[in-house]
Amino acid sequence: MSTLVVGVDGGGSKTQVVVAGVNGPDLASIIGSPSAVRPGQITKSADTIARLVGEALEAAGKTGERPSAICIGVAGVGRDAEFAAFFAEMQDRDLADELVVLPDAVVALEDAFGDDAGILLIAGTGSVCFGRSPTGKLARCGGWGPFCGDEGSGAWIGRRALSVVTASSDGREPETALVGALLNSLSLSKVEELVAWGAAATVQQLAQLAPLVVSVAATGDLRANSLLAMAAEELVLHIRTLARDLFVDERAAIPVAVAGGLMQPGSFLRKLVEHRLRSSVPGALVRHESVVPVRGAIRVARRSVSPAQVDAG
Repeated sequence: MSTLVVGVDGGGSKTQVVVAGVNGPDLASIIGSPSAVRPGQITKSADTIARLVGEALEAAGKTGERPSAICIGVAGVGRDAEFAAFFAEMQDRDLADELVVLPDAVVALEDAFGDDAGILLIAGTGSVCFGRSPTGKLARCGGWGPFCGDEGSGAWIGRRALSVVTASSDGREPETALVGALLNSLSLSKVEELVAWGAAATVQQLAQLAPLVVSVAATGDLRANSLLAMAAEELVLHIRTLARDLFVDERAAIPVAVAGGLMQPGSFLRKLVEHRLRSSVPGALVRHESVVPVRGAIRVARRSVSPAQVDAG
Protein backbone atom coordinates (compact mmCIF):
# COMPACT_ATOMS: atom_id res chain seq x y z
CA MET A 1 0.00 0.00 0.00
CA SER A 2 1.51 3.33 -1.13
CA THR A 3 2.08 6.11 1.37
CA LEU A 4 2.92 8.71 -1.30
CA VAL A 5 0.99 11.68 -2.65
CA VAL A 6 1.92 14.01 -5.50
CA GLY A 7 1.04 17.66 -6.02
CA VAL A 8 1.40 19.48 -9.35
CA ASP A 9 1.27 23.19 -10.14
CA GLY A 10 1.18 23.54 -13.92
CA GLY A 11 1.55 27.08 -15.22
CA GLY A 12 2.41 29.01 -18.34
CA SER A 13 6.07 29.50 -17.48
CA LYS A 14 6.93 26.39 -15.44
CA THR A 15 5.57 23.29 -13.74
CA GLN A 16 6.38 22.32 -10.17
CA VAL A 17 5.89 18.78 -8.89
CA VAL A 18 6.23 17.72 -5.25
CA VAL A 19 6.28 14.15 -3.94
CA ALA A 20 5.38 13.80 -0.27
CA GLY A 21 4.34 11.24 2.30
CA VAL A 22 0.68 10.87 3.14
CA ASN A 23 1.50 12.04 6.65
CA GLY A 24 5.15 12.89 6.32
CA PRO A 25 7.41 15.54 4.83
CA ASP A 26 8.09 16.45 1.23
CA LEU A 27 10.44 13.93 -0.35
CA ALA A 28 11.28 15.69 -3.60
CA SER A 29 10.43 18.87 -5.51
CA ILE A 30 11.31 19.54 -9.13
CA ILE A 31 10.59 22.35 -11.58
CA GLY A 32 10.22 21.71 -15.29
CA SER A 33 8.78 23.06 -18.52
CA PRO A 34 5.35 24.75 -18.76
CA SER A 35 2.21 22.62 -18.85
CA ALA A 36 -0.64 25.15 -19.01
CA VAL A 37 -3.46 23.80 -21.16
CA ARG A 38 -3.67 25.65 -24.48
CA PRO A 39 -6.19 25.11 -27.29
CA GLY A 40 -5.15 22.09 -29.32
CA GLN A 41 -2.28 21.24 -26.94
CA ILE A 42 -4.01 19.24 -24.21
CA THR A 43 -2.07 16.06 -25.00
CA LYS A 44 1.19 18.00 -24.82
CA SER A 45 0.27 19.34 -21.37
CA ALA A 46 -0.63 15.88 -20.11
CA ASP A 47 2.59 14.39 -21.50
CA THR A 48 4.66 17.11 -19.81
CA ILE A 49 3.03 16.50 -16.43
CA ALA A 50 3.32 12.71 -16.69
CA ARG A 51 7.01 13.01 -17.53
CA LEU A 52 7.71 15.40 -14.66
CA VAL A 53 5.82 13.24 -12.17
CA GLY A 54 8.07 10.33 -13.19
CA GLU A 55 11.15 12.51 -12.72
CA ALA A 56 9.93 13.67 -9.30
CA LEU A 57 9.34 10.09 -8.16
CA GLU A 58 12.84 9.22 -9.34
CA ALA A 59 14.28 12.20 -7.45
CA ALA A 60 12.46 10.96 -4.33
CA GLY A 61 13.94 7.50 -4.75
CA LYS A 62 10.46 6.09 -5.39
CA THR A 63 10.71 5.06 -9.04
CA GLY A 64 8.02 2.52 -9.85
CA GLU A 65 5.98 3.21 -6.70
CA ARG A 66 2.39 4.14 -7.40
CA PRO A 67 1.16 7.17 -5.41
CA SER A 68 -2.06 6.95 -3.46
CA ALA A 69 -3.27 10.25 -4.89
CA ILE A 70 -2.23 13.03 -7.21
CA CYS A 71 -3.70 16.52 -7.37
CA ILE A 72 -2.95 18.45 -10.54
CA GLY A 73 -3.58 22.17 -10.44
CA VAL A 74 -3.11 23.42 -13.98
CA ALA A 75 -3.80 26.65 -15.84
CA GLY A 76 -6.32 26.51 -18.67
CA VAL A 77 -8.91 24.06 -17.29
CA GLY A 78 -11.33 26.58 -15.82
CA ARG A 79 -13.99 25.82 -18.43
CA ASP A 80 -15.89 22.56 -18.76
CA ALA A 81 -14.68 21.45 -22.20
CA GLU A 82 -10.98 21.91 -21.44
CA PHE A 83 -11.38 20.35 -18.00
CA ALA A 84 -13.12 17.22 -19.34
CA ALA A 85 -10.56 16.72 -22.12
CA PHE A 86 -7.57 17.19 -19.84
CA PHE A 87 -9.03 14.98 -17.10
CA ALA A 88 -9.54 12.19 -19.64
CA GLU A 89 -5.94 12.53 -20.82
CA MET A 90 -4.64 12.26 -17.26
CA GLN A 91 -6.90 9.30 -16.51
CA ASP A 92 -5.39 7.50 -19.51
CA ARG A 93 -1.91 7.98 -18.02
CA ASP A 94 -3.04 6.28 -14.76
CA LEU A 95 -0.47 7.97 -12.51
CA ALA A 96 -2.07 7.30 -9.11
CA ASP A 97 -4.92 5.52 -7.31
CA GLU A 98 -6.85 8.79 -6.98
CA LEU A 99 -6.77 11.65 -9.52
CA VAL A 100 -7.86 15.21 -8.74
CA VAL A 101 -7.68 17.93 -11.41
CA LEU A 102 -8.31 21.56 -10.53
CA PRO A 103 -7.57 24.98 -12.06
CA ASP A 104 -4.20 26.24 -10.85
CA ALA A 105 -5.88 29.14 -9.07
CA VAL A 106 -8.00 26.77 -6.98
CA VAL A 107 -4.99 24.97 -5.48
CA ALA A 108 -3.42 28.37 -4.88
CA LEU A 109 -6.64 29.47 -3.14
CA GLU A 110 -6.36 26.34 -0.99
CA ASP A 111 -2.87 27.33 0.11
CA ALA A 112 -3.81 30.95 0.68
CA PHE A 113 -7.02 30.52 2.68
CA GLY A 114 -7.85 26.85 3.19
CA ASP A 115 -11.63 26.75 3.67
CA ASP A 116 -11.83 30.41 4.72
CA ALA A 117 -13.19 33.29 2.67
CA GLY A 118 -10.86 35.42 0.59
CA ILE A 119 -9.83 36.55 -2.87
CA LEU A 120 -6.68 35.42 -4.66
CA LEU A 121 -5.14 37.21 -7.63
CA ILE A 122 -2.64 35.32 -9.77
CA ALA A 123 -0.54 37.29 -12.26
CA GLY A 124 2.24 35.58 -14.15
CA THR A 125 2.29 34.54 -17.78
CA GLY A 126 -1.51 34.81 -17.58
CA SER A 127 -3.87 36.30 -15.02
CA VAL A 128 -6.95 35.14 -13.12
CA CYS A 129 -8.75 35.88 -9.89
CA PHE A 130 -10.55 33.32 -7.71
CA GLY A 131 -12.46 33.86 -4.50
CA ARG A 132 -14.63 32.29 -1.83
CA SER A 133 -17.39 34.15 0.00
CA PRO A 134 -18.11 33.88 3.75
CA THR A 135 -20.95 31.50 2.82
CA GLY A 136 -18.65 29.26 0.78
CA LYS A 137 -19.64 30.44 -2.69
CA LEU A 138 -16.79 30.15 -5.23
CA ALA A 139 -16.35 32.55 -8.13
CA ARG A 140 -13.72 33.48 -10.68
CA CYS A 141 -12.93 36.53 -12.75
CA GLY A 142 -10.64 36.72 -15.77
CA GLY A 143 -8.46 33.87 -16.92
CA TRP A 144 -9.81 33.97 -20.48
CA GLY A 145 -6.45 33.16 -22.00
CA PRO A 146 -3.86 35.14 -23.95
CA PHE A 147 -6.04 35.77 -27.00
CA CYS A 148 -9.23 36.89 -25.27
CA GLY A 149 -8.09 38.21 -21.92
CA ASP A 150 -5.41 37.70 -19.24
CA GLU A 151 -5.36 41.46 -18.71
CA GLY A 152 -2.46 42.71 -16.64
CA SER A 153 -0.47 39.51 -17.14
CA GLY A 154 3.07 39.11 -18.40
CA ALA A 155 1.90 38.19 -21.90
CA TRP A 156 -0.53 41.13 -21.91
CA ILE A 157 2.26 43.52 -20.88
CA GLY A 158 4.62 42.06 -23.48
CA ARG A 159 2.14 42.40 -26.31
CA ARG A 160 1.36 46.00 -25.41
CA ALA A 161 5.04 46.80 -25.10
CA LEU A 162 5.39 45.85 -28.76
CA SER A 163 2.57 48.26 -29.63
CA VAL A 164 4.17 51.05 -27.61
CA VAL A 165 7.48 50.57 -29.43
CA THR A 166 5.92 50.56 -32.91
CA ALA A 167 3.73 53.57 -32.10
CA SER A 168 6.74 55.46 -30.77
CA SER A 169 8.66 54.57 -33.90
CA ASP A 170 5.84 56.06 -35.99
CA GLY A 171 5.73 59.20 -33.90
CA ARG A 172 2.19 58.40 -32.72
CA GLU A 173 3.50 58.24 -29.16
CA PRO A 174 6.36 59.99 -27.35
CA GLU A 175 9.87 58.63 -27.43
CA THR A 176 10.52 55.82 -24.95
CA ALA A 177 13.56 53.89 -23.81
CA LEU A 178 11.50 50.74 -24.43
CA VAL A 179 12.49 50.92 -28.11
CA GLY A 180 16.21 50.44 -27.60
CA ALA A 181 15.81 48.13 -24.63
CA LEU A 182 13.43 45.80 -26.45
CA LEU A 183 15.46 45.66 -29.66
CA ASN A 184 18.63 44.99 -27.69
CA SER A 185 16.96 42.26 -25.63
CA LEU A 186 15.68 40.49 -28.75
CA SER A 187 18.93 41.00 -30.69
CA LEU A 188 17.11 42.94 -33.41
CA SER A 189 18.57 45.87 -35.32
CA LYS A 190 15.42 47.79 -36.29
CA VAL A 191 11.79 48.10 -35.25
CA GLU A 192 10.51 46.62 -38.53
CA GLU A 193 11.97 43.27 -37.50
CA LEU A 194 9.45 43.10 -34.66
CA VAL A 195 6.74 42.16 -37.15
CA ALA A 196 8.27 38.77 -37.86
CA TRP A 197 9.32 38.27 -34.24
CA GLY A 198 5.86 39.06 -32.91
CA ALA A 199 4.15 36.79 -35.44
CA ALA A 200 6.25 33.83 -34.31
CA ALA A 201 6.39 34.64 -30.59
CA THR A 202 4.88 32.22 -28.09
CA VAL A 203 2.84 33.34 -25.11
CA GLN A 204 5.84 32.58 -22.91
CA GLN A 205 8.14 34.73 -25.07
CA LEU A 206 5.73 37.64 -24.86
CA ALA A 207 5.56 37.25 -21.08
CA GLN A 208 9.34 37.34 -20.88
CA LEU A 209 9.19 40.96 -22.07
CA ALA A 210 7.39 42.03 -18.89
CA PRO A 211 10.53 42.15 -16.68
CA LEU A 212 12.13 44.33 -19.36
CA VAL A 213 9.23 46.78 -19.10
CA VAL A 214 9.66 46.80 -15.32
CA SER A 215 13.38 47.53 -15.57
CA VAL A 216 12.78 50.40 -18.02
CA ALA A 217 10.03 51.79 -15.79
CA ALA A 218 12.47 51.82 -12.89
CA THR A 219 14.62 54.32 -14.82
CA GLY A 220 11.72 56.75 -14.85
CA ASP A 221 10.52 56.11 -18.43
CA LEU A 222 7.02 57.58 -18.57
CA ARG A 223 5.63 55.22 -21.20
CA ALA A 224 6.84 52.09 -19.42
CA ASN A 225 5.42 53.39 -16.16
CA SER A 226 2.11 54.16 -17.85
CA LEU A 227 1.92 50.62 -19.24
CA LEU A 228 2.50 49.08 -15.81
CA ALA A 229 -0.06 51.42 -14.25
CA MET A 230 -2.58 50.13 -16.81
CA ALA A 231 -1.66 46.55 -15.92
CA ALA A 232 -2.15 47.26 -12.21
CA GLU A 233 -5.52 48.85 -12.92
CA GLU A 234 -6.66 45.77 -14.84
CA LEU A 235 -5.54 43.41 -12.07
CA VAL A 236 -7.22 45.46 -9.36
CA LEU A 237 -10.43 45.46 -11.41
CA HIS A 238 -10.43 41.65 -11.16
CA ILE A 239 -10.28 41.88 -7.37
CA ARG A 240 -12.89 44.64 -7.18
CA THR A 241 -15.31 42.63 -9.30
CA LEU A 242 -15.08 39.58 -7.04
CA ALA A 243 -15.22 41.77 -3.93
CA ARG A 244 -18.61 43.05 -5.02
CA ASP A 245 -19.81 39.60 -6.07
CA LEU A 246 -18.65 37.64 -3.02
CA PHE A 247 -18.59 40.26 -0.24
CA VAL A 248 -21.32 42.60 -1.59
CA ASP A 249 -19.36 45.73 -0.71
CA GLU A 250 -15.72 46.41 -1.56
CA ARG A 251 -15.48 48.36 1.71
CA ALA A 252 -16.09 45.21 3.74
CA ALA A 253 -13.12 43.46 5.35
CA ILE A 254 -11.83 41.24 2.53
CA PRO A 255 -8.77 39.00 2.86
CA VAL A 256 -6.73 39.29 -0.34
CA ALA A 257 -3.70 37.27 -1.41
CA VAL A 258 -1.58 37.54 -4.53
CA ALA A 259 0.60 35.03 -6.34
CA GLY A 260 2.43 34.48 -9.62
CA GLY A 261 5.69 35.62 -11.12
CA LEU A 262 4.67 39.28 -11.39
CA MET A 263 3.45 39.42 -7.79
CA GLN A 264 6.65 38.45 -5.99
CA PRO A 265 7.17 40.29 -2.68
CA GLY A 266 8.56 43.75 -3.30
CA SER A 267 8.02 43.62 -7.06
CA PHE A 268 7.27 46.88 -8.87
CA LEU A 269 3.88 45.72 -10.18
CA ARG A 270 2.83 44.28 -6.83
CA LYS A 271 3.52 47.65 -5.19
CA LEU A 272 1.36 49.35 -7.82
CA VAL A 273 -1.47 46.85 -7.26
CA GLU A 274 -1.36 47.21 -3.48
CA HIS A 275 -1.32 50.99 -3.75
CA ARG A 276 -4.32 51.04 -6.11
CA LEU A 277 -6.24 48.61 -3.91
CA ARG A 278 -6.30 51.15 -1.09
CA SER A 279 -8.71 53.36 -3.01
CA SER A 280 -10.42 50.84 -5.30
CA VAL A 281 -11.09 48.13 -2.70
CA PRO A 282 -10.84 49.94 0.65
CA GLY A 283 -11.68 46.82 2.64
CA ALA A 284 -8.84 44.76 1.17
CA LEU A 285 -6.63 43.15 3.81
CA VAL A 286 -3.60 42.08 1.80
CA ARG A 287 -1.77 39.06 3.14
CA HIS A 288 1.98 39.15 2.80
CA GLU A 289 2.64 35.43 3.31
CA SER A 290 3.86 33.66 0.19
CA VAL A 291 1.26 31.60 -1.68
CA VAL A 292 2.68 28.26 -2.88
CA PRO A 293 0.12 26.58 -5.19
CA VAL A 294 1.84 23.19 -5.20
CA ARG A 295 1.55 23.15 -1.41
CA GLY A 296 -2.19 23.51 -1.81
CA ALA A 297 -2.17 20.66 -4.32
CA ILE A 298 -0.43 18.41 -1.79
CA ARG A 299 -3.09 19.23 0.80
CA VAL A 300 -5.87 18.35 -1.63
CA ALA A 301 -4.11 15.10 -2.57
CA ARG A 302 -3.80 14.12 1.09
CA ARG A 303 -7.53 14.68 1.63
CA SER A 304 -8.20 12.30 -1.27
CA VAL A 305 -6.39 9.40 0.41
CA SER A 306 -8.48 6.75 2.16
CA PRO A 307 -8.32 6.59 5.99
CA ALA A 308 -6.68 3.15 5.82
CA GLN A 309 -3.81 4.57 3.70
CA VAL A 310 -3.45 7.54 6.03
CA ASP A 311 -3.16 5.20 9.03
CA ALA A 312 -0.57 3.13 7.16
CA GLY A 313 1.45 6.25 6.38
